[in-house]
Amino acid sequence: MRSRMQNPAVVLPDAMQPVQQLFKAVHGGGVDGQILELVHLRVSQINGCSACVDGGARTARKAGLSDERLATVVAWREAPYFSDEERAALALAEAATRLADRPDAVSDEIWDAAATWFDEKQLAAIVLMIGVTNLFNRLNATTRQIAGAWG
Repeated sequence: MRSRMQNPAVVLPDAMQPVQQLFKAVHGGGVDGQILELVHLRVSQINGCSACVDGGARTARKAGLSDERLATVVAWREAPYFSDEERAALALAEAATRLADRPDAVSDEIWDAAATWFDEKQLAAIVLMIGVTNLFNRLNATTRQIAGAWG
């Protein structure tokens, strides 16, 4: 297996720095790092981005996520390993990633559940994490980036 090209954010030198700044802002938004890693991993699973799932699992493990939680994030609704706060973030991540699945992609119910646990700054961080992850999923899947190739 080989990629079609390098990741476009690497090919265009001016693209990577702003994306890295977004990640820095996200991680400064007051959301627990494990929640951000769960969001990243779930969005990447939905989009079928093997490079991001692989990298996300590695990063999540470094952030302290257990093997049980890593293995079951794909089925978080049925798994006992996630808090209500994490479930709200995961529901928001799924809805914001699957925009075309329903007319009201991010329902008030999903938003309000997340807003119960997170303030506006934290919600901004989660929404940005979802958006940036979706961006990288699309770049990597389109160019067939290889899982594990980034280190």
